[in-house]
Amino acid sequence: MKWYEIKEQAAGTKRLFLLWYIYKILGKTPVKIITFFVTLIACINAKQVRECSKKYLEIVGEKPSFKNVFRHFLSYSYSLVDRMEIFTNNFPPEKLYFEDEEQKKLFLEDLKNFKGTFFICNHLGNVDAMRSFVNSDIKDTCSSVSVFLAKEQCKIFSGFIEKITTNKNIHLYPVEEIDINTSIEIKEKLNKGGIVFMAGDRISAQSNNFETEFLNHKVLFPIGTFKFAQMMEVPVYFVSAIKMPKDRYCIHLKRFYNSQTKAMTLTKMQKEFVAFLEEKTKLAPYQFYHFYNFFND
Repeated sequence: MKWYEIKEQAAGTKRLFLLWYIYKILGKTPVKIITFFVTLIACINAKQVRECSKKYLEIVGEKPSFKNVFRHFLSYSYSLVDRMEIFTNNFPPEKLYFEDEEQKKLFLEDLKNFKGTFFICNHLGNVDAMRSFVNSDIKDTCSSVSVFLAKEQCKIFSGFIEKITTNKNIHLYPVEEIDINTSIEIKEKLNKGGIVFMAGDRISAQSNNFETEFLNHKVLFPIGTFKFAQMMEVPVYFVSAIKMPKDRYCIHLKRFYNSQTKAMTLTKMQKEFVAFLEEKTKLAPYQFYHFYNFFND
């Protein structure tokens, strides 16, 4: 079972809006309480997904008990609640900080000097927390935000988020529909000071992939993300946003530096991204949101 074969198991649009109204009236705590019990029921009923979580937990060095599997599920569910806050500009920017201030400084300089910036993100933590920073600290520098998503996955939740978001300067692109016109449009946005987010850790049914070692196991990653980033000819950063105590998020950034040739640059980018993701996964194993057969062996 690969991730693109999993059917979305969202609560449904009406129930999501009910949670949204509860949040607006009563705040975040009641929503988290409801989410706790909904997640518990989902965890009990999702046997196949539980098995995938168990396998991952065992590989990362955590005990694959039901308690830890539920903890893994709940971490993901709470990240969705956080996204609801982030997309409506209700997440306080002061709860966001950078793990390395030098990397933050590099990014701000790149955005100023080279205009656009390309972020290769992943499904560790909640990279959407970065939007709180975009909406506050660099709102006058960043002209647009372009995000690539899988069109057929998380359609219900993504549609819900799109309806409640207060930031209309975010442009969504289906990864399945990338063509030459998409490349030209994104390049133009980057040249005007835009930033782009594209995940580098999930393959699709149509993608070309490369196999590599991750947590001492064989894993496939998509080649397309790295080729697309290289083609844009702007600074490239690897990014993860990891949840910390007291509802804070720590942004982990790493700037990528080109090699001498395009072929060497592509290989180097892939290798360094995988190393970055592995390092950060070990820091926050319960925030690794891949509930499917991520490993090939």
